[in-house]
Amino acid sequence: MDELRVERGRYHDSVSLMRASTAAAGTTGVEQVLGAMATELNRQLLVDLGFDPGDAGPNDLVLAVRADDADAVAAAIAAFETELARRPTGAAGDDEVAARTVESAAERSGADVALVSVPGPHAFTEASAALDAGLHVMVFSDGVSLDHEVALKRRATDAGLLVMGPDCGTAIVGGVGLGFANVVRPGPVGIVAASGTGSQQLCCLLDAAGIGVRHVLGTGGRDLSAAVGGASTLAALAALDEDPSVEVIVLVSKPPDDEVAGAVEQAAAACSTPVITGFVGPGRDDLTAVAAAVAEACGSPFPELAVTAPDNDPTASAPTRSGGAIAGLFSGGTDASEAEIVLGGLVPAERLRIVDLGDDEWTAGRPHPMIDHRILLETVEKSAADPTVGVILLDVVCGHGAHPDPASSLAPAITAARAEGVAVVAALVATRDDPQGADRQVAALAAAGAEVHRNVAGAARAAARLAGGEPS
Repeated sequence: MDELRVERGRYHDSVSLMRASTAAAGTTGVEQVLGAMATELNRQLLVDLGFDPGDAGPNDLVLAVRADDADAVAAAIAAFETELARRPTGAAGDDEVAARTVESAAERSGADVALVSVPGPHAFTEASAALDAGLHVMVFSDGVSLDHEVALKRRATDAGLLVMGPDCGTAIVGGVGLGFANVVRPGPVGIVAASGTGSQQLCCLLDAAGIGVRHVLGTGGRDLSAAVGGASTLAALAALDEDPSVEVIVLVSKPPDDEVAGAVEQAAAACSTPVITGFVGPGRDDLTAVAAAVAEACGSPFPELAVTAPDNDPTASAPTRSGGAIAGLFSGGTDASEAEIVLGGLVPAERLRIVDLGDDEWTAGRPHPMIDHRILLETVEKSAADPTVGVILLDVVCGHGAHPDPASSLAPAITAARAEGVAVVAALVATRDDPQGADRQVAALAAAGAEVHRNVAGAARAAARLAGGEPS
């Protein structure tokens, strides 16, 4: 049974709608849910799913449900509305009229940071308004054009402000997490990150060493491209250098443009605060080695990271498909890049199939795989069914904003893959205080049949070993 609802003039931001859609999709008997504003992209997604959005426009909320029967449809709609009705901490009370513009919100709140989470084509307008109001901006939205990104960052530079993003999924400002953020203790480290999952992994590795983090200033994955020129990275670096609470600065990025990387490294050398560079790329340290260098700079020992074999049986993870390919399924570009670089020295390229499921091409019109595992579960199932695949390698990212219990969601797919003779290796990205419970996630993943590592580089080396690659 299909049902499509159109509600004129009812607006919710994309993060709220993704979470509500995920809640609805989890109800019994539901096959498909899409709750979104009726932008051109989302209208086409509805058509592709077999729904007719009529004349619904960008200011209208559309909810499409495909389920077994009317009761399942009703349950999905109820779950969607319940999630949307949840009032976040600090939201306007019933007797307080919510601000209708960025400018009025800035004036009334006294805030100095705006988080923009609207469909990509509209993010430029709202981010520009925030800059005009004197606010730093975190642009969570993806799908923002490169020209708009460059224009926003030029405007921010002229105003002495910082633009984090676009497509900035993770930030921590003064210990407060924005977007996807792990629970970190206060500490002396400041991170500048053109990488979401990379900064999360670094936070978790430092947490394992007992080192806290003060700030994570995300810049968006394109910031160190030649077109953008590292504008936000340079601004964030300067801001952290002026913060007396920051004793060590770390730069994290997926592979940057060589010329831009050189300019950033030159600026880092001029800082009065020690700067450690963690650019992922061939011939560079992996993020585990970067974390160890940060620990040394902080005067703390870096621990040996635990490895948990499936059901405590070190032979249980061995694949029966000898010499098979490695399917690497990742939530973010930096994790995918790091794994591909590590594996590139151990396994022939033709046996590597690395995918960043958090990339725009996978997330258009659907929740990010850290929120909703459906696309990840589908690709795990397809990889396990492929007779040429011997090992599945994936990251499991915890923290605020992520799936509330990723191990339980992934466990059936992992068990099914193991039954097909495919080994599964998981890199758990979590701190001890994350709401999902790191120890509980490790135990559940291992019980399902995965070999669990606490870092991506270690997991990649284990995948190479299981696939019959060179010794790590």
